[in-house]
Amino acid sequence: MRFLLLLLFFTNIFASTLHLSTPTNPARLNPLLATDSSSSEIAGFIFNSLVKYDKDAKEIVGDLAKKFYFEDEKTLVFELRSGVKWHDGKSFSSKDVLFTYNTIISPTVSTPYSAAFRFVSSIEIVDDLVLKVHYTEPYFKAVEIWTMGILPEHLLRDEQNLMSSKFNTSPIGTGAYKLKKLEFSKNIELEAYDEYFEGKPKIDRISFSVVGDAMTRFLKLKAGEVDVGSLEPLQYSRQLDESFFKRFKTHENISYSYSYLGFNLRLEKFQDPRVREALSLAIDREELVKVLFFDHAKVCLGPFLPNSMAYDESLKPVVRDLKRAKELLSEAGYSKQNPFEFEIATSNSNSIRPYAAQMLQQQLLEVGVRVKLRIMEWQAFLNTVVFPHKFDSVLLGWSLSPLPDPYLFWHSSSDKAGGFNLVGYKNNLVDELIERSQSEVDEERLGELFRRIGEIVINDNAYLFLYIPTSISAVDKRIKGIDPSQSGIWHNYIKWEKME
Repeated sequence: MRFLLLLLFFTNIFASTLHLSTPTNPARLNPLLATDSSSSEIAGFIFNSLVKYDKDAKEIVGDLAKKFYFEDEKTLVFELRSGVKWHDGKSFSSKDVLFTYNTIISPTVSTPYSAAFRFVSSIEIVDDLVLKVHYTEPYFKAVEIWTMGILPEHLLRDEQNLMSSKFNTSPIGTGAYKLKKLEFSKNIELEAYDEYFEGKPKIDRISFSVVGDAMTRFLKLKAGEVDVGSLEPLQYSRQLDESFFKRFKTHENISYSYSYLGFNLRLEKFQDPRVREALSLAIDREELVKVLFFDHAKVCLGPFLPNSMAYDESLKPVVRDLKRAKELLSEAGYSKQNPFEFEIATSNSNSIRPYAAQMLQQQLLEVGVRVKLRIMEWQAFLNTVVFPHKFDSVLLGWSLSPLPDPYLFWHSSSDKAGGFNLVGYKNNLVDELIERSQSEVDEERLGELFRRIGEIVINDNAYLFLYIPTSISAVDKRIKGIDPSQSGIWHNYIKWEKME
């Protein structure tokens, strides 16, 4: 007994821990329901998908699938890895994939990812490790949709209500780490999974501190209480001294994300296109980039990001034109005596957006538009403003995959509970082009369709596309084995080591 206690003592003494912070409590640690950044980040350590992007986010490679190929243009075959275990020791199999698919399309489960599976007609289990996905037609995202995390059939098959299941806060996955402790508003702790199919991670634990205040997260990073953290441009440019850079190494990449001001098009006040155009012309996007980001960002020109095949190289930034903005507002019936008024709602979980909202407020005042601001805690913002569509406008952002599907954001049928068409955008031509794009597998023709979709969306001004931030990460130099890539630093985290 004494020997076992000593062994446990020395195991804890020499166990390595990666200390991280997260701005909010995770809502649901379930990959099908994880729509907030904290939930998605933590669930990413716990669950695997059939396939994933490679380190440069260029090619799709196997994850739980060791091999995948098209039997014909409408049949995708997955051959699964053998020997994969769930965290409770049960074997992973084709049944888990079928169960996950059936859960995604279930009418009792509200997940924005269900739309991506609308062209799947059926899944055929060949045996425990081979399955075929049958599509109703060729689909340009036929493989990429399976970057979705897979759920354990043996634990959830009898679950009556997945939305409120205990599984969402006590998840069991196949991932490199398993959940050890979840203390809301305090600490989330993961521990390395000994039986992980790619080998046990070299860092024994990951500990997340829940820190809602952005300045406190920054101070914890500076104090060395966090091993890997994000830096805002102001912090990076003006608030760090030589001692910080002796301890930390920084990595900077353009992010796969953008921020936007989105109008609730269900409201009459935003249905006049002259008003939306006027608001766009009144905003100085270059000033946002310079003041908020110290040029560690780019002006966002549309819904598709640079370096993607959907990006239109001919796009030019919107040039601020206060005179024309005032003329359009006047044509729409607004004046000094009858000013256009609306509210911008956003969250304080992102330290820059409240300041961006203030700048937008001041810029729009120059054309006589009066803006009220509502800054909220993240979960309250989602649950009482965003999801129930109770807003004038929202200042938000999207993180995108390398091959985003415009159906999720811009098709009129995605304007529904749990859908990502938050602003209620409806354009019959865009719907038609999106529907044509879904079965287009020729990359050049698909790119042409996407660029046409982007052109219409930009001209409609449902969103005012603002900026694409860079991602600046600071990593304690005691963390070894990091291999920076175009997609960032996290792709090989199971090989990281922490030198004490």
